[in-house]
Amino acid sequence: MTGLMLLPAALAVIVYLFSALRAAQARDSGPALLALVSALTLHGVVLLASMQALEGRLGLTQALSLLTWQSALLLALLSRVAALRPLRTAIYPLAAAGVLLAALVPSPSGGNTQHDWRIALHAALSIFAAGLLTLAAAQAVALDLLDRLLHKPDQLARVLRMPPMQASEDWLFQLIGAGFFVLSLALLSGLFFVDDLFAQHLVHKTVLSIIAWLIFGALLLGRQRWGWRGKRAVRWALAGYAALLLAYFGSKLVLEQILHRHWT
Repeated sequence: MTGLMLLPAALAVIVYLFSALRAAQARDSGPALLALVSALTLHGVVLLASMQALEGRLGLTQALSLLTWQSALLLALLSRVAALRPLRTAIYPLAAAGVLLAALVPSPSGGNTQHDWRIALHAALSIFAAGLLTLAAAQAVALDLLDRLLHKPDQLARVLRMPPMQASEDWLFQLIGAGFFVLSLALLSGLFFVDDLFAQHLVHKTVLSIIAWLIFGALLLGRQRWGWRGKRAVRWALAGYAALLLAYFGSKLVLEQILHRHWT
């Protein structure tokens, strides 16, 4: 599979990087959008082929690749939102790395896998929440950068080219709110659909996911009741995202690469 997917993966990487360069130059056009659609399509083909090689199982590298693909897709769908456009210079290169992961670093085989639509739904909700919160984390980093630049008079020209801080902060909380809602659905689906957390090596993932959910929930509550914003909002958003990454990918890394086990 690796040899067959190398060419489309390489093409996707080139187009992703081209799209990031165009975004950095603030040049949006029809050909640039078409190129991005091509990159997303090629990435999807590589990802599907990689998953088929594992009989439909979502291994560590496939999960990371899916997360970057989904984040790039969501950002493309939100391309008309000026406050999110600077994220393209970070998300598209991440997607380029993601497609290379799927093509060049296959996950170890997990043997026979039982396919269950309920577990598939739980996994889809989890990845969707992670994609939304990835954009939120990137937006938090962008807000922190903007705040730092505002304190440097020599960077005024650069600041004027960036979206207004208020609009950027509003979108940060919209992304967190959407991600928190989907994460809540993912946790509920796991509660109803997963039979035995301990037998399936999911207890650490569940605990860390709940911690992330509590952090994001506290941030949204703090925003609504006490007007949290600025550096406090950035710190809480990044802390929640770190817990989420540990839940989804830290646990998966330990299971697959060290213990040689898999979620079933």
